[in-house]
Amino acid sequence: MRSEIASAESFSSCNLESFLVSSTFPAHDVMIRSRSLFRPLAAGLLLTAVQLAMAVGLLAPEGPLSDRYQSLIQHDSYWFMNIVDRGYQTIVPPIDHKVMEVSNIAFFPAYPAIAALFRYGLNIDSGAALLITAQLAAWGFWSYFFLFCKRWNVSPALQICGALLIAAHPAAFFLVAGYSESLFLMALLGFIYWSTAAGRSAKPWAAAHGIVMSATRIVGIVCAAFPLVHSLFLKGWKGLREPRAWFRQYAAVIGLMAVATLGALFFFIYCQVRWGNWNMYMLTQAAGWGIIPDYLAVFKPSSYRWLVPALNDPTEASQLSMTLGAVLLVGVALCELLATIRRPACLPVRAGIYFCAAAIYYLSVSGVACVSMESMLRYEFCVHALIVLAFLNFLRQFRTPPMLVRAFGIAAVALLSAAGLCVQGWYVWNFTRGNWVA
Repeated sequence: MRSEIASAESFSSCNLESFLVSSTFPAHDVMIRSRSLFRPLAAGLLLTAVQLAMAVGLLAPEGPLSDRYQSLIQHDSYWFMNIVDRGYQTIVPPIDHKVMEVSNIAFFPAYPAIAALFRYGLNIDSGAALLITAQLAAWGFWSYFFLFCKRWNVSPALQICGALLIAAHPAAFFLVAGYSESLFLMALLGFIYWSTAAGRSAKPWAAAHGIVMSATRIVGIVCAAFPLVHSLFLKGWKGLREPRAWFRQYAAVIGLMAVATLGALFFFIYCQVRWGNWNMYMLTQAAGWGIIPDYLAVFKPSSYRWLVPALNDPTEASQLSMTLGAVLLVGVALCELLATIRRPACLPVRAGIYFCAAAIYYLSVSGVACVSMESMLRYEFCVHALIVLAFLNFLRQFRTPPMLVRAFGIAAVALLSAAGLCVQGWYVWNFTRGNWVA
């Protein structure tokens, strides 16, 4: 009986907004609902503006504002610019070192494709188009973060702490730089948000976000399984004992999962038709970047480094971030195991988010293990953002803790955020001057 009551409470707390989305609203209710969306969108815009102001206004090299803004175009950004200007070009087999004028297919198409729309639609240069795309996506990412907080009724104090923990990550500035992190995270959070909502428009929105997600990063193919993982935890494992009912129970979520992978599938088809190799992306990564995946890397103790990195050694920072990412995943797993029996509220949503975080972590480590974990600091940021979001959902189910506990938590978040922002400031300073960071 208690489990039934807990399940009912879980359903009501996690699906109230989904029910509202699916309802028919009178005109005045539509206005109220529109006003309720203003705060998440405004908060997302404010955080994006703050990130941009810190990077451009405080840390970029001295010079005209336009030059300071353009300093957010570095390293991989030039490859995206090359794709925007020239389209995909390569020889077969791809060249065995990095030359973008010869082989530039080491990047997925969604980010340069959307930037190209701004480039030719607004008649601006490719660098500005890339930055506009990334910063609009950063706004979308932060907006979805606060929309989730609104859906879950997360307290303002927890929202501020969660936003600080994400924004203070040393690699968080990549959200507003000419990189694809913000677009991938925006599409992933939008996919999760809409695939767990009800209503006629929810699934098309989820499918659209899923297509962009899988067309932005190869790991988006695996993250497309979020609806299936969510459904398995929502309906329970007992349903798997009845194979005859599988199609009826899981056909919709499997269909959504399949549609969400179309972004990557179309890219592979394009490569097959044009060059006769559907895996040209992987071939280019292997030839030019030396990326030979090691799918056992996460199980090797030698992959983990525990020494505090030197500030001027980004490779060591990436190695430590790989270790801390594993600690974070293990930590949240232990928290969930200790609390699941007594407090199962919203576990299916969190399980799906944890699945995406673990998939991103595993595939990222497998890919960069052969190059001493280079760039893992940037890839781990996506894992970090997902875990913080899921942990906010986890914490909201508990009663308000005593004042002393709250004060300790706020102090810990403040110290971690201050330390993270200091390190991030150093990385932004170096990045905007052309130095390699991650």
